[in-house]
Amino acid sequence: MSLLSDEEIAGQLAGLPDWTREGDSIRCVRKRKGFTGAVLYVNAIAYLAEAANHHPDILIQWDTVTLTLSTHSAGGLTGNDMALAGQIDQLG
Repeated sequence: MSLLSDEEIAGQLAGLPDWTREGDSIRCVRKRKGFTGAVLYVNAIAYLAEAANHHPDILIQWDTVTLTLSTHSAGGLTGNDMALAGQIDQLG
C-alpha cells in the first residue's frame, strides 16, 4: 500500500472530524462511560481491526480511549488508516 500525499491526507481528514494528524499518524480521543465502557468500545474496535488486518495503537485511561493509526510497514499514512478510522467513527 502506498503512502498518501499531504493533500490526500487533508482531504480525507475533512471527512473524519474527530481525527487529527500527528506527524505520520492520525489520532482520536474518545470518552466512554467509565472503564467498562472504554473496554467494551476497544473490544468493538479490535473486531474491526482484526477483520481489516490493520491494528491501531490503543491507550485506555479509565474512561478515555486514545487511538493512533499509522501503517508502520509503509512508514506513514495509507488508505488503510483512513478506512479503519471511518469504520471506527461508525461505532460512535
